[in-house]
Amino acid sequence: MIRQGPMIRQGTGQREVWLLAATFLVALAGLIYELIGATLSSYLLGDSVRQFSFVIGLYLAAMGLGAWVSRFVADTVAGFVWAQIALGLFGGFMAPILFFSYAMMGEVGIPLTLNLIVVGTLAGMELPLIARLLKEIGLPEFRFENVLSFDYVGALAASLMFPLLIVPHLGLMSASLSFGVLNLLVAGLSLWLFPQAATRGTLAAWGLALVVTLAALVGSERLVAVSEASLFEDDVILSQDTAYQHITLTRFRDRTRLFLDNSIQFDSQDEYRYHETLVQPVMGLAPRAAHVLILGGGDGLAAREVFRHGVESVTLVDLDPGVTELFRSHPDLVALNGGALNDPRLRVINQDAWKFLETATESYDIIIADLPDPKSIALSKLYSAEFYALMVQRLSAQGLIVVQSGSPLFARQGFWSVAHTIEATRNPMAPGEGLWTLPYHVWVPSFGDWGFVMAGFREPSDRALRLPQGLRYLTQETWEQAQVFAPDSADMPAEINSIQSHALIGYYNAGWDEWFK
Repeated sequence: MIRQGPMIRQGTGQREVWLLAATFLVALAGLIYELIGATLSSYLLGDSVRQFSFVIGLYLAAMGLGAWVSRFVADTVAGFVWAQIALGLFGGFMAPILFFSYAMMGEVGIPLTLNLIVVGTLAGMELPLIARLLKEIGLPEFRFENVLSFDYVGALAASLMFPLLIVPHLGLMSASLSFGVLNLLVAGLSLWLFPQAATRGTLAAWGLALVVTLAALVGSERLVAVSEASLFEDDVILSQDTAYQHITLTRFRDRTRLFLDNSIQFDSQDEYRYHETLVQPVMGLAPRAAHVLILGGGDGLAAREVFRHGVESVTLVDLDPGVTELFRSHPDLVALNGGALNDPRLRVINQDAWKFLETATESYDIIIADLPDPKSIALSKLYSAEFYALMVQRLSAQGLIVVQSGSPLFARQGFWSVAHTIEATRNPMAPGEGLWTLPYHVWVPSFGDWGFVMAGFREPSDRALRLPQGLRYLTQETWEQAQVFAPDSADMPAEINSIQSHALIGYYNAGWDEWFK
């Protein structure tokens, strides 16, 4: 193929402006595809640090391959246009392919790897081809750093838009297809400005790709519904993305389940076992229970249990306003949590739990940590010695803490790492000593044997459990049974979890992998 000569130099100014704008747009789309791949893999496979590292490394390597391949493209305009058409298809359909692959076959790794290699290679070809085009149109005083500047600004825009605008308002499926359409529009405008590349075959391929991608985008909600219907056993009644996670609600008859990033959080049929066991022992043993702090628990179910007692105030700190708003407004969910999030005694603060504890000045009689499992470094720090040190600073002199601590069966060493970490936390009421702790557990059919650790500056003088009326599971007898661990879940050596070591992540993932992989 022969590169274009004098014909390509007509309308240089207009084409120069477009190519620099195209640099911004393709950089924007390219980073969005990378973020979609990383986010989806962490949603579906867990361990966000590992998944983001894998995706970023593979994508950057593929971009390097694409930059090298670009030297073999003889017709620069045609090469750039065809790269945009291919990106519109492979990048645009990245999320649908991964969702359906996981839903239908339970497989993500292979399609993700192949898609990242293809999309990354195509994205890597873009910048060298644009730079060549700018030279070929006769741009006076061409400087490659100008192209890089537009590329970096596009990447910055993508990194800001993705968590703040794209995920909350589009969702991953629509976002993927929307930026596929963007690549195809870049191809279309390039064909208009460089008509020598607009052959009949190219125009036909571009038009067909645009129609298919637009049709998929228009029907993206239906695509989400179909993929989630395959993924979940029950009917999906709500599916939405927030800035922090993907929320799915399913229903079978009068049974509702909540999934965050496809991991079950509760089943309305048995959630009472978990929440009664989490909340009622600490409320029933504390000498005073007037002011309560709940970290996590945005569904309001722990707060529901707290309000069985005559508390004066409850502060609930949950990172995601999408969750707390859903559970204070959706009629079925309000009925499930007894309207706890609308109780005038409750104050909702949408903030990271660590940051809240760092800046809080109030003291609390009871602190309940109902936080997500420690699947990543960001979550592991909420189970660290440093985090528990912050917690005890906010605890009243006779106060008690309870922490959901994972499964002592499926992640045994992880559970005891949490228990040992809490126990080793400095006790300001007894210098040189740690906290008093009481590990216990309960069987919840939806997700198995689940454990908790209660702690305080000293053991409560009265160990008789004061329980309110109307409980469905917890009694004095079941409470005593909860404190007994079978040999396969009993105490074992485990490192203290700190923000330096993050030993808990390894224990947690190794335990679950042993049982379920």
